[in-house]
Order: sequence, then structure tokens, then C-alpha cells
Amino acid sequence: MSDPVTRDLLSTFDGVRRRLFGRLDGLTDAEYLWEPAEDSLNIGPRKGGSFGVDELFPEPVPDGPDPVTTIAWRIMHIGTGCLRGYVIHFFEDVQDFGDRLAWPGTAAEGLQALAEDWERFVSRIASLGDEGLLAPMGRGPGGWADERYLKLALHALDEVAHHGGEIGLLRDLYLRERR
Repeated sequence: MSDPVTRDLLSTFDGVRRRLFGRLDGLTDAEYLWEPAEDSLNIGPRKGGSFGVDELFPEPVPDGPDPVTTIAWRIMHIGTGCLRGYVIHFFEDVQDFGDRLAWPGTAAEGLQALAEDWERFVSRIASLGDEGLLAPMGRGPGGWADERYLKLALHALDEVAHHGGEIGLLRDLYLRERR
């Protein structure tokens, strides 16, 4: 690849993906839906048999801690909340995703959906090349239209690394609680 910024960015995405999916290897449905605290946000059944999030963006509690989110919620947040949402808002060739907030109720299906959302986003970033990464997006909510695609890609990496680390910690805590 002749575009060094794109090459390095995609290499970093690949490393983050390997680390995240490595930490998710062997994830069970019990871990996926485990609620580590009474005020946990999770995904749950909806009418029609699909699953969806309790809350997409929880409201902060004045003078209190934010709710604890489950592995399922965090995987959904990375997949549909971030990667799929970025494709929808910032790229032109978007398919109809239907109910974007519907999310699989099992670990295997959730990981498959995350992998698909990852591939959709990364393939669009790859197609931009260095010139496209440094160009203003020209579209998107909340003032993002004037930002560059590189900033969006770095923001996505930050979200994945942030929530991926939390997922790893939740898995460690779940395994220790079960001893």
C-alpha cells in the first residue's frame, strides 16, 4: 500500500481487533448477559423476539456513579452504537440496517454482528486512502461535517480500546466470581 497513513491506521485497527476478539474467545451467553451490579444496563428481549438495549446513552446520575454496563451492552455499543452508527452517519453507500438498536441475544450472534460492523467500518476507512482520510467528511451530525475522516477513525479506535478494556475486566471479574 502506497498510502502510509492508511497502512499504519489499518495495522492499528487489526491489532486492536485481534486483542479484542482474543479477549472474547469462548464468551458464553451467561457472561455476555451477566449483570455485575444491581443498576446494570444490559440488553433484553423486545416485542417480536428481537433483543435491544436497555438504554443507548444512560443519563448521568447527579452525585452518583454511572450505571455498570454488561458485556452484551458494551459489545452492542462498539458495534451498533459506534461502528455501525459511523457508517450510517458518515458514509454515502449505506444499506438499510432496519432497527439499528436491535441486537443479538446470544454471545455467538453478538460477536458475529460485531465482526460484521467492524468489517463494514474498516473497509470504508481503507477505501479512503490517505487523501480521503485527510479530507473533511462533509456530512454527519453535531459539527462532524467539517472534521476529517482520520479523526473519526481515531475516535473509533478510542471507543473500541476503551470499551474493549472494560470487557476484558468484566470477563476477569465474572470468572473470579464463579470460583
